[in-house]
Amino acid sequence: MKTAKIIAAAAMAGMLATPAMAAKKDPETRLAEKLEGRVAGEPVRCIDMSRVSSSTIYDKTAIVFDAGSTLYVNRPDSGENSLRRNDIMVTKTFSHQLCSVDTVEMRDSSGFWSGVVFLGEFVPYKKVKEEG
Repeated sequence: MKTAKIIAAAAMAGMLATPAMAAKKDPETRLAEKLEGRVAGEPVRCIDMSRVSSSTIYDKTAIVFDAGSTLYVNRPDSGENSLRRNDIMVTKTFSHQLCSVDTVEMRDSSGFWSGVVFLGEFVPYKKVKEEG
């Protein structure tokens, strides 16, 4: 009961983050929060797209590909200004992999071309294993 009162008091004081507040956060901050509790591995040139369940765009910063226990962060070599989180990524691959030599077309919500992104290497982030 005491916990509920603390949460209610915090909410009334405006101390709890709302989805609108989270959206206003700087993309680097949001990315850091997403990667919290994970450690970066050695960059790789390609990722297996059949293992990727979703992707998230961080405005003008990076694309995160979720492959289950591993998050792959791609900071583009060029075109990062075309990254907008509400846009749609269009990839054209000739195999089951997405590689650092590939490009990604960005389209706005109505399908109009809004830019191209030249991918960089993919940095894998895995959860830190707790000892004990």
